[in-house]
Amino acid sequence: MRQDRIMRRSRVHVLGASGSGTTTLGRALADCWSVPHADADDYFWVPTSTPFVQKRSEDARLALMRDVFVPREAWVLSGSVSGWGDSVVAECDAVVFLTLDPEERLRRLESREARRRAVMEFDEVAWSEFRDWASRYDDPSFDGRSRVTHEAWLNQLDRPVLRLDSAKPVQELRDAVLSWEPRSFPRA
Repeated sequence: MRQDRIMRRSRVHVLGASGSGTTTLGRALADCWSVPHADADDYFWVPTSTPFVQKRSEDARLALMRDVFVPREAWVLSGSVSGWGDSVVAECDAVVFLTLDPEERLRRLESREARRRAVMEFDEVAWSEFRDWASRYDDPSFDGRSRVTHEAWLNQLDRPVLRLDSAKPVQELRDAVLSWEPRSFPRA
């Protein structure tokens, strides 16, 4: 990649289904730009000894995001905030949407969660419910967070959207974002 074709440090939101690699790509971009990386789950959930069981209120999530990273010049936010974090996304320069074959995505999820369960207390019932919920992402009739709801949300954004297949190595995905030239950035 030519040095003069690298996307400037920006405010970028990376989203996709659970297991599609949003956090991995978000960290890679943030590391490359030396900017903060924020993951939506860190704001959505209250830190507890058994993770992912207590939600923060929407107001508390947004206030924490505004205190920690939103006022900065550049940052990368990974994970889904559609439906509750639209005001933060309105401050983004661009959005990256990751897709992945459902079988591979669920294989990655199983592997990730096995590693998590090996090092921390985990609620097996909650894991089973999460796995069932995550497996329905590509089902057009599912009324939860899904590919259909993400596509509808993306279609109403007034930000440039880059769509990537996250089956590619993270370095290729990072380089695709860095070499991307969105038609226009909302902020100067």
